[in-house]
Amino acid sequence: MAEVGEVIVGLDIGTTKVAAIIGEVTENGIDIIGVGTCPSEGLRQGVVVNIEATTNSIAQAIQEAEQMAAVEVQSVFVGIAGGHIRGFSSLGQVSMRNREVTDLDVARVIEQAKAVNIPLDRQIIHTLPLEYMIDGQGQIKDPIGMSGVRMEVRAHVITAATTSVQNIVKCCNRAGLDVIDVVLEPLASATAVLHDDERELGVILIDIGGGTTDIAIYAEGTNVFTSVIVMGGHRITQDVAHGLHTSVAEAEAIKRKHGCALVSMVDGDSTIEVAGVGPRPPRSFPRRFLAEVIEPRVEEILLLAQEELQQSGYMELAGSGIVITGGASQMEGMAEIVEDIFGLPVRRGLPVQGACYGRHSPALSEGGFAGVIQDPKFATGVGLVLYGAAHEPMAFAHEPAHHRAQSGERRPGVGKRFVSWVRDIF
Repeated sequence: MAEVGEVIVGLDIGTTKVAAIIGEVTENGIDIIGVGTCPSEGLRQGVVVNIEATTNSIAQAIQEAEQMAAVEVQSVFVGIAGGHIRGFSSLGQVSMRNREVTDLDVARVIEQAKAVNIPLDRQIIHTLPLEYMIDGQGQIKDPIGMSGVRMEVRAHVITAATTSVQNIVKCCNRAGLDVIDVVLEPLASATAVLHDDERELGVILIDIGGGTTDIAIYAEGTNVFTSVIVMGGHRITQDVAHGLHTSVAEAEAIKRKHGCALVSMVDGDSTIEVAGVGPRPPRSFPRRFLAEVIEPRVEEILLLAQEELQQSGYMELAGSGIVITGGASQMEGMAEIVEDIFGLPVRRGLPVQGACYGRHSPALSEGGFAGVIQDPKFATGVGLVLYGAAHEPMAFAHEPAHHRAQSGERRPGVGKRFVSWVRDIF
């Protein structure tokens, strides 16, 4: 567990932007003290395709956050997404040495759940316990201190392509950063935007980013399903660029300012001016035409998400409905079209004051630049900070910039933990 005074950095490397969020643990919780963003040039659909461009984007975002926070960043918790992400269920079983469950027993049974055969080109990034069983008694969330002879765990194991993980770590290293842990982005986003009662009752999170749409289902307080669709807001931007015969940059600006995901919500008389490509003069288009370009692509993305959810078998667990987040979720009409397609209540997810990774971990406070991160596009970055506060009890190798200048030392980054103390999740 992070201690008061420690500084934690979440790095969200997305297809359209890189966001660096710096949080400081205080007596009142985690204050956000630095925020930095930079356009992302080296990723496609959540996967690194240009090392140099991605490294430069990371460095610029970190530098901007450092200047705001007046600290020098040495290590980060970094997010990962992409179509290479896979999840499956696994069982672990151990005999208890002292007939009373300890932290070591929990770590051992989690390791047993991870002891599965996976392809050589993949690696496990998370093992999430769904329930523990002691001598046949199930539905146990926190087994610490319970008595028994045999303990089992049913877990959700998430894997990623090894090369994708290595490329992300390599880009961070080239930017002068040590990676403490690689975290699945939908898990990070869920940490920042979901309320505890939603997790307990059951909720679907849909994070519509630039290159991917990330899905997570929570039930009884636990993540039970994750998936990534390799299509997001950038595909909508490309459709707008082709439909309006303009540049991608102009299309992105038009989408943000005038875009609507439902044609029926647009006034038929309103028009927008669109800059031409190169020396071509600007032209006017009905705003309704823009919505006619956007709606089919949004519908396609959501139908793909619906198909994934139906195949998971967990969709009926979403008793509280759907939470949408990510940059594209801000578009007018997005909540309405999600509700039309899924037939469930929908809300937009912003980083929640008081959000935390587990009941024993520090929560997001109202201090610092809390108002700056009240935006769906920062959900993943804030969630990475909250995850880091719960999973890393050692110093994060960050110091105020003026201290670093005096000492001239560089402390080594902290390695990835052997196993996270999973009881903090509950």
